Amino acid sequence: MNELVFFINYVVISGTVSGSIYAMGAIGVTLVFSIMRFAHFAHADMMTLGAFVVLLMTTLFPEVGATVGLPSALLMLPVAMLVTAAAAVGIDRAFYKPLRAHNVKPIVMVIASLGVTLMLQGLIRLFSGTGAASLYIAERKDIFRLELPFELATRPIVVTEPQIILFVFALVAVVSLHLFLSRSRLGKAMRAMSDNPDLARASGINTNTIVAVTWVIAGALAAAAGTLLSLDVAFKPDLSFFLLLPIFAAAIVGGVGHPYGAIAGGFVVGFAETLAVFNWAVLLRPFRDRFPEWLDLPSNLAFVGTEYKIVVPFFIMVAILVWRPTGIFKGKVI
Repeated sequence: MNELVFFINYVVISGTVSGSIYAMGAIGVTLVFSIMRFAHFAHADMMTLGAFVVLLMTTLFPEVGATVGLPSALLMLPVAMLVTAAAAVGIDRAFYKPLRAHNVKPIVMVIASLGVTLMLQGLIRLFSGTGAASLYIAERKDIFRLELPFELATRPIVVTEPQIILFVFALVAVVSLHLFLSRSRLGKAMRAMSDNPDLARASGINTNTIVAVTWVIAGALAAAAGTLLSLDVAFKPDLSFFLLLPIFAAAIVGGVGHPYGAIAGGFVVGFAETLAVFNWAVLLRPFRDRFPEWLDLPSNLAFVGTEYKIVVPFFIMVAILVWRPTGIFKGKVI
């Protein structure tokens, strides 16, 4: 039973946390690709930007959360989502819109997004420094230990306050996005532009509005994902380095340009990472006496070491591109 609890803590919960973060990041990547037809490499830096805004606001107002019994950083999250969404729209108008007006090739847009990446990284490091920082300034992170009603279970299931908030937020965000895309007039216009931009423009759809809404959604979700991850761990200026490859792998696995595929791909990549670094020898310990005498169970049976965790999404991405370029949900081929 203790081994099962260990599996729940380090695979089920950790995989759900990683999958939720990657899914929200991949949604932004796939929306930008489906509407504007280019891979936005600066998206992970927008996630870092949102977390930095929360850190800055929480440092200025550390006690605001005490009035309602919530972390101050969580109350600053809506502000960060608005700031990041506004920054995303501003970046588009300053850098990407002039390029679209000249009908440049997608590779030029990709290179421009790399320039935006370096710009955002430099600005964040300039104002935040290079060290890690906790978003819990005036409070302490609550950790909940759930004891199981079994005599053999001496270990508790451990879940933190930011993880619970992340689970709830991700569920609400996914349902809200589904209702927006399927029920609202603006969401249907986004789907029409994704399918055929020229036909959507000829039908009278305001493409500038669709582009702006796309950046607002992508920026807001990026800020939320970066902030909730930083709440659970810590804010790091190089957060984008660890997020860029997984969110692109999630978008490709699910199907580039398919929002629902991005959600599925995020959880596939998240659980693949946790399963790859999980020590499977722990689950085999209860059966050690049944093994032959010549079979010595090693202490570590992980597929890859923790330091090579970033290799897993890269392997998944390459495998999907070779085996099924359209992804699980048959998105657009890059």
